[in-house]
Amino acid sequence: MNGADTAWVMVATALVLFMTLPGLALFYGGLVRARNVLSVFMQCFAVAALMSIVWLVAGYSIAFGEGNAVWGGLSKAFLFGIGPDTLAGTIPEICFFAFQMTFAVITPALILGAFVERISFGFVLTFCAIWLLAVYAPVTHWIWGGGMMSDGGIFGDTGTRDFAGGIVVHETAALAALVLAIMIGPRHKKSVPPHNPGMVAMGAGMLWVGWFGFNGGSQLAADGGAAMAITVTHISAAAASLTWAMWERIKFGKSSLVGLVTGTIAGLASITPASGFVGPIEALAIGCVAGILCQEAVVLVREKIGIDDTLDVFAVHGVGGIFGTIMIAVFGQGTAVAQFGALAIVGVYTVVLTWIIARVVMVLFPIRVSAEHETNGLDLSTHGERAYDMTS
Repeated sequence: MNGADTAWVMVATALVLFMTLPGLALFYGGLVRARNVLSVFMQCFAVAALMSIVWLVAGYSIAFGEGNAVWGGLSKAFLFGIGPDTLAGTIPEICFFAFQMTFAVITPALILGAFVERISFGFVLTFCAIWLLAVYAPVTHWIWGGGMMSDGGIFGDTGTRDFAGGIVVHETAALAALVLAIMIGPRHKKSVPPHNPGMVAMGAGMLWVGWFGFNGGSQLAADGGAAMAITVTHISAAAASLTWAMWERIKFGKSSLVGLVTGTIAGLASITPASGFVGPIEALAIGCVAGILCQEAVVLVREKIGIDDTLDVFAVHGVGGIFGTIMIAVFGQGTAVAQFGALAIVGVYTVVLTWIIARVVMVLFPIRVSAEHETNGLDLSTHGERAYDMTS
């Protein structure tokens, strides 16, 4: 065991959890109507709690067990056989479990942005639990757990390169979000501005800081590789923030706060898969393109195709993560076959399984709340609380 490596990964674990609680909760919460902000908080916190338990029960074992090329098996269910002295590389395996648990928390939480303001709470929790075991954990095993897409797998000696989750996290979450947005249908009232842009900005700032643990922690060591991952993460985020704002000003004559911080997230998502393989100049290029590319993807999905992906999960996280994954091959750090092949296989698998899981869960819980509850807001109708007391 290396003490410095262990200390850094424990800090990174806290940073990645900080991304969901409270970062993502505030970012998503500020984007919805005031009558739905508590429902977003509730979904983020409940999903974080439930996914942690599901990860302990079986998720970690499926992802990082020693099973076969397709899944890891159940030999590590409930952390069986893992104690404080069990190592994973230079860190305790229990530390690695906790770090990966925070990834298992934020990935289903990202999906929430596609259907906020109209989703049934029971459907959310049941779907996310099954989806984690059936989609996220197997894909994690394929790429990070020594499975079929890692080095020596179906793509040869040079397997798929995904440093911190362009495919494992962003592609899977974004495609699941797109499928569910189509299945649940659009909101009754779509053209509603964010109720609290300041809250959105605070959440984005927390995500930016937490992302240092997301990408830097994925090095699993306190070394120069981790330092470079943090540096390129910041550069990409900064570049994408500015290009998003610039592109908005060129198109509309004004740059918005919500737009700028959405650009931040686009830059962070785009550098995620490449953060362990590129330097500052490549990160600058990735960020500059991401700010414009993801903004145009928002227009394509929302206005031209007409899908009500409420908080633009696919356009920002999906397009960004896929773009960054491809850039690894463009910059010569991975093969085009492995990168495109993994994107295609994981994409098809995610779409098909997401649809099947959703259809099954819809037998148990309605996917959508009633029109009356949607109009009145989920805070009061589902949770019996209000975010703001308008009478005081």
